[in-house]
Amino acid sequence: MKRLLTGNEAIAHGAWEAGVSFASAYPGTPSSEILANVARYKEIRSEWAPNEKVSLEAVIGASIGGVRSICAMKHVGVNVAADPLFTFSYMGVNGGMVLISADEPGQHSSQNEQDNRWYALSAKMPMFEPSNSQECRDMLAAAYEVSEKYDTPVLMRLTTRICHSKSIVDCGDRKDVPAKPYQKNIQKNLMVPAISKVRRVVVEQRMNDLAEYTENNPFNYIEKGGKIGVITSGMCYHFAKEVFGDSVTYLKLGFTNPLPSKLLADFYEMVDEVYIIEENDPYIENWVKAQGYSCKGNDTFPPYGEMTPDVIRLAVEGKQLPILDYNKDLLVPRPPTLCAGCPHRGFFYELSKLKNVAVSGDIGCYTLGFAPPYNAMDSCVCMGGAFSVAHGMQLAFDGSNQDIRAIGVLGDSTFFHTGINSLMEIIYNGSKAISVILDNRITGMTGHQENPGSGRVLSGDPAPIMNIVEIVTALGFKHIFEINPNDLSAVKKAFADALALDEPSVIVTVWPCPLKRMDQAERQLYGNPFTTKCVVDSETCNGCKLCVRCGCPALSMNRETDKAEIDSPQCVGCDVCVQICPKKAIAKEVN
Repeated sequence: MKRLLTGNEAIAHGAWEAGVSFASAYPGTPSSEILANVARYKEIRSEWAPNEKVSLEAVIGASIGGVRSICAMKHVGVNVAADPLFTFSYMGVNGGMVLISADEPGQHSSQNEQDNRWYALSAKMPMFEPSNSQECRDMLAAAYEVSEKYDTPVLMRLTTRICHSKSIVDCGDRKDVPAKPYQKNIQKNLMVPAISKVRRVVVEQRMNDLAEYTENNPFNYIEKGGKIGVITSGMCYHFAKEVFGDSVTYLKLGFTNPLPSKLLADFYEMVDEVYIIEENDPYIENWVKAQGYSCKGNDTFPPYGEMTPDVIRLAVEGKQLPILDYNKDLLVPRPPTLCAGCPHRGFFYELSKLKNVAVSGDIGCYTLGFAPPYNAMDSCVCMGGAFSVAHGMQLAFDGSNQDIRAIGVLGDSTFFHTGINSLMEIIYNGSKAISVILDNRITGMTGHQENPGSGRVLSGDPAPIMNIVEIVTALGFKHIFEINPNDLSAVKKAFADALALDEPSVIVTVWPCPLKRMDQAERQLYGNPFTTKCVVDSETCNGCKLCVRCGCPALSMNRETDKAEIDSPQCVGCDVCVQICPKKAIAKEVN
């Protein structure tokens, strides 16, 4: 059966076909849809994990238990999961295990552009790189065969265009893969130094064995063309094909650790000049040069960003295809913004007014607090780092007699991810940094996935709610302020109370994301929110523009009347603008 699938959907279907029994992930663009689609297959137990490390550990456990398992995460998530990953490479598998790393050349929604192919090299794991949705499905099937034949976890590296682009996939039926019996084997599964030293030797032999596979698998091959050669992998293969067509000879690499030395030698016999087209780091280029061959790579193509056809054409031919010309002055910039009714809006409005503070942010929708009109975030490093960074900043400020208070800000899903550990740093080592947890009752930025505080698991079934205030209390914090962030006076008071303290404090803002689908019980809990609208009395409005400083996209100024206007379809009646207006020209509609 043929289906039109994204790469993420093809991975999910391929996992089902391959007889996978367990899947776990932490959401992160561009990988989020993988587990969401895996969950549609009832034969696979699918779970959102609190973070990537925990996700991988659960999948490792399933592999030890004898079933095929899969783990998915974005590229920076592998940093979090690296600890168990490197050790599991030493252990090997019982049931086959595949880790999907979704890299992001171009940094569309990520804080860096790291190239996770190096993880396969460093952890001594075989690696596949599909170039389209069909290969996502085909390579996943092969990955489980490699995993179990060579006793190894397998890394599959996707990129954004693979994850989100659609192509035709020839799908099959599910393969019945019975569980392998669990056998206690501490010489394989218990990594103390005496055992891991022995396994280290096994890993080296495994890579030697895989050197034969890489020369004789269907995913590494030569396409004969002209005397110019192109070595490429992943989406870059299709980008290159769009530019050069069949005029060049391709060495198309789909299995990229280890790389095929004999196939490379055959390729160089056919060509006079070679271009290596790959995204991010010179992973293939370094290997080719180490084999003693000359090539054009980073000296010709940019070392960053996506290697799209226009980039390749400009680098090789020095020209671009003609494009439609237009008056760029008419183009209206549309920067990302917090949604109308976002509970983070009132919080950042008040935070932006504080003096002598340094705000350490985190990864989530609320990272937009750095942008105008708030300008209320000064740093952002990694998931769960906000509190740890704020702690270090506060110690630096105090030690150098700088009159600045550090404020760390992260969201509820990030709190469960690694924010709890970060918060422990503050209470254990005792700085007066202020920690803020923005609880919008869902994992907002990546598409509303459930988390330990949402009250549901991936399937939608009820789950225990991890109460953030109770967790913070259990950690030992004495000063905890739980507020509704839409109540500006409550936000202002919480900041005033926290700033008056000379010891650690935590502010927890609680209000649901307006895009969250809530059941009747949740609606009653929050007073049936998002059912009213705010309106402007144009007679009372004096055009002071103070209301638009809350940054709500539903609010604007009418250029003709110089009065505030509210776009009713966008408005959800959060009431922030009502509280800001000094003339009381904005009010909630009367039902």
